[in-house]
Amino acid sequence: MKRKRFKEEQIIRVLKEAESGMEVRDLIRRHGISEQTYYRWKSKYGGMEVADAKRLKYLEEENGRLKKLVAEQALDIQILKDVNSKNW
Repeated sequence: MKRKRFKEEQIIRVLKEAESGMEVRDLIRRHGISEQTYYRWKSKYGGMEVADAKRLKYLEEENGRLKKLVAEQALDIQILKDVNSKNW
């Protein structure tokens, strides 16, 4: 089965349709998503606006970059400690 990729704006639009009173069963059939996907989206993006979702995505990307930076620094520190502890 082909996997679709929805943008945050599209996800929020789908959730707004559900909030406006549309049946979830009809909504998921119309957009071609599973019920599990709908509820996962609802738990993550429920009550958000498009600007909030864009900010969330930016913060998640920044968090990933910072975690990578910290891991690299910890590795460098460990290497320096190992080199320093050896008797020459």
